[in-house]
Amino acid sequence: MNHRDIRTILLVEDSLADAEMAMEALNDANLANPVIHVEDGVDCLDYLYCRGQFSGRDPIDPSVVLLDIKMPRMDGLEVLTRMREEERFRRIPVVILSSSREESDLARSWDLGVNAYVIKPVDVDQFFEAVRTLGQFWAVLNQGPEQD
Repeated sequence: MNHRDIRTILLVEDSLADAEMAMEALNDANLANPVIHVEDGVDCLDYLYCRGQFSGRDPIDPSVVLLDIKMPRMDGLEVLTRMREEERFRRIPVVILSSSREESDLARSWDLGVNAYVIKPVDVDQFFEAVRTLGQFWAVLNQGPEQD
């Protein structure tokens, strides 16, 4: 496997503290996958579509999108809706990583085709363990279909 075969993990999180903890946990998991962090849904779609600040990036889709729900400009449920409407992005695993325990967020996420919904633990050690496990499964163990 060469470095072009290693796909990114796209972390979409507006809280810098949560993003730093998630990136540290993913790093601790010793994943080869680079982690790209964006702060809202607009930047997430710009990354996926290789536009704006991401216009020069290699157009390989991420191995997984770790997506917060409550964000400025465009929330995670709108991002998920748009991803599932687009044939190219339907097979990208999306994991909601949110502090929201609202039944409506959970139900809507599943209705929109999320692959997993993880409520962010308040405890830092539990948060680290949850993110490490997510990274290992979705970036390494889970084998999706070949990309076209």
